[in-house]
Amino acid sequence: MNDHWYMLTLVGRDRRGIVARVTHALFEGGCHLGETSMIRLGGNFTIMMMVRFAGSTRVLEQLVAGQAESLGLRLHVDRIEGGLHEHVEPDVRITVYGADRPGIVAHVTGALAEAGLDIFDLISDVGGTEQAPIYILHIEGRALEGVPALASALEIVKGEGVDVQIAPIELMVG
Repeated sequence: MNDHWYMLTLVGRDRRGIVARVTHALFEGGCHLGETSMIRLGGNFTIMMMVRFAGSTRVLEQLVAGQAESLGLRLHVDRIEGGLHEHVEPDVRITVYGADRPGIVAHVTGALAEAGLDIFDLISDVGGTEQAPIYILHIEGRALEGVPALASALEIVKGEGVDVQIAPIELMVG
């Protein structure tokens, strides 16, 4: 039987031991992990894992279902293409701070997309207080039209009361 790649997604309330218990179940079931992303958001925890497995989607779900249920996690599995070793390194990092308001993410990412940014990673957070929330975006990607094009597009966003920092990422090789 040939191995297949799956995207396994789990979401639920954060608690200690989620990663250990889920990855142990996968290991015991003969699975191999590829790339993963695990993050805590507002007291919730989400895992996305590329899993290589010789069995079917249903069998993979059964391997993890007991742990997912006991941890109060919702489980979803999709068959995917592996695509490992295709990682493209980002060449720009952008940080945005602004008063939290509807549309801030759409507006900033829209301006960046128009200027040629291919987003690889975006992490957002809400800081400040409940009375004066601050929205914070950390974005990494590839500036397909160059960093100056991104900086120019972000000038419009800065004019709307948003602080933006943009910096090239210098990768050291060798």
